[in-house]
Amino acid sequence: MSATMSGTSGGGMLMGKRLRWLAAGIVFLNGFFPAMWILATAFKSEIELTAKPITWIPHSPTLNNFIAAFRDQPLPHYLLNSAIVALSAMALSLFISALAAYAITRLNLKYRGTILTSIIAVSMFPLVTLMVPLFEIMRGLGLLNSYWALVLPYTVLNLPICTLVLVSFFQDIPRDLENAAMIDGCTRLGALWRIVVPLAAPGVFTAGILAFVNAWDEFLLALSFNSAAAYRTLPVGIQMYQGEFSFPWPTISAALVIAMIPVVLVILIFQERVVSGLTSGGVKG
Repeated sequence: MSATMSGTSGGGMLMGKRLRWLAAGIVFLNGFFPAMWILATAFKSEIELTAKPITWIPHSPTLNNFIAAFRDQPLPHYLLNSAIVALSAMALSLFISALAAYAITRLNLKYRGTILTSIIAVSMFPLVTLMVPLFEIMRGLGLLNSYWALVLPYTVLNLPICTLVLVSFFQDIPRDLENAAMIDGCTRLGALWRIVVPLAAPGVFTAGILAFVNAWDEFLLALSFNSAAAYRTLPVGIQMYQGEFSFPWPTISAALVIAMIPVVLVILIFQERVVSGLTSGGVKG
């Protein structure tokens, strides 16, 4: 009986190990393989890209595609536009979501559960269903073809996830710390910015990174709201490399690699805080 149970336990452990390796393989193929393929394509020539059989690693790496990426389109201008929009949307999202999260966790709201449920429900609306109403609002406000045409919608779209992340952190910060600060003459808003936000730094960084990446990568609204070349962001600008009868994959891949660099750098610099924020938020629920 004992041997049978031991064999069953060993078989279960082996199956669990195989499932973990399978999950790791799926994550690798879904996340890392496309990025590695784009990186390899960025260093290939057109001839090598279309050669048979396929070469996984460039035989003769070249930087001509990166030179063409800067020569064929105003890539630095697209980078600047994306940085302005993404950083502005991130800052505004964090400011508003911090106020919202503080109100939810500190004020005795009667329908707190309903508010949180509504926030989750709103975040599930597909972007395409919101595009027409947002376009009409931006047009009515006269903000089309401007940075605000993207900053405001991105802020609205980022508020649900940012608020939920901050709520999970704010609710575990002892109120006694704020009360002590207010006794010393600090206002409630002062206690928020001087006590609560610094103590919830991992959550703030996590919410900020999510807001930045969402704004940096977004394409549909950027294409629809800003048709003027002066306000094109990077995702829309990369589309401009495509010609009527040509699709220069190596040049486009080089531009994509350049577009990934800021996001990768942000993740690497704030890696510990982001991981801490994600794991802590997951444990706190």
